[in-house]
Amino acid sequence: MSHGSSYPIGRSSPDPARALPAGRAAVPPCLRLLGAAFCFLLALGLTGVLFVWTDQGQWIDGLLLPRAERGGGYEQESDLVGPAKSVLATFGSPSLLAVLLGGVLAVGLLGRRLLAGVAGAGMVLCAVVTAGAVKSALPRPDFAIEGSTTHNSFPSGHVAVATALVLAFLLVLPGWARRWLVVPGAAGVSVIGAATMIAGWHRFSDVLGGVLLSVALFCLAAAALTVRRVDDASHPRATPVAGPGRAWRVVVEGAVGLIVLGWVVRVLLPGLAASLPWGPLVAVLAAAGLSVVAVGVAVFLVRSLEFAGPVGPPQWQRPADPGAMERLLTTDIRTARR
Repeated sequence: MSHGSSYPIGRSSPDPARALPAGRAAVPPCLRLLGAAFCFLLALGLTGVLFVWTDQGQWIDGLLLPRAERGGGYEQESDLVGPAKSVLATFGSPSLLAVLLGGVLAVGLLGRRLLAGVAGAGMVLCAVVTAGAVKSALPRPDFAIEGSTTHNSFPSGHVAVATALVLAFLLVLPGWARRWLVVPGAAGVSVIGAATMIAGWHRFSDVLGGVLLSVALFCLAAAALTVRRVDDASHPRATPVAGPGRAWRVVVEGAVGLIVLGWVVRVLLPGLAASLPWGPLVAVLAAAGLSVVAVGVAVFLVRSLEFAGPVGPPQWQRPADPGAMERLLTTDIRTARR
């Protein structure tokens, strides 16, 4: 007959938990995304300072997209001006934007990611408001640079909305499907960015600023979705930091994406190089490459997160079972009486 508690005294756990190595320690997804958002916002600020508030930056913008000799606008002398304006007119339609936002919400609802869909739609609307506010509040100094004007168009609202729409679908798609959105999503952003530059609506820095703004908003939205989580298999959870092998695989995938995007542009627009001078051509290709990198980075940041399932209070705020302690004491007493 045994007396006392049934708990082992002085015994060590058979499988003691081992701490992860320092290089493999898990990083909370919320902190990781907030850090990425800060980096993208910093890059956005530096881009604005460099290209808007310095004469060297304004000169680079003018070198890539020179003003037309007649009319004084930035519209490029190319056969692609007509198609570019058609693309911008179609994409700028409020009805098309409503349909795309409805698609984000519908995909989120069908995949049990309605909250992520609402966050994605809010992110797109926030991109519109923020881009407009920055363009209105940010002055453009006059450095008396030939071919430059004081009209501020940084950042591009069209590019910001296009990028935000692509990233909004990342929030409502399952993890395995996100990487398949990199090339087509970046291609769509590249087409919108190229159209704004060819039509003379925006400079190269405006396109870059629009992409950076939306990626920063995406990181903030994803971080907000990871704050509240439930104790089930679908909640966002931290994973070990990617090792060198994973990083190299991401680099290779990004390079392949750039090659595929270049091939698609060459097939769809075979006369692009012949129709554009070297400055606008470099601006278009650079914007396309940066779009692929930005969307790829966004996919990489949420690679281990799933935003499906109900949203509830954090695990440490769940009320304890009031009868758990009573049942434990009853079992302990019965064992002692045997």
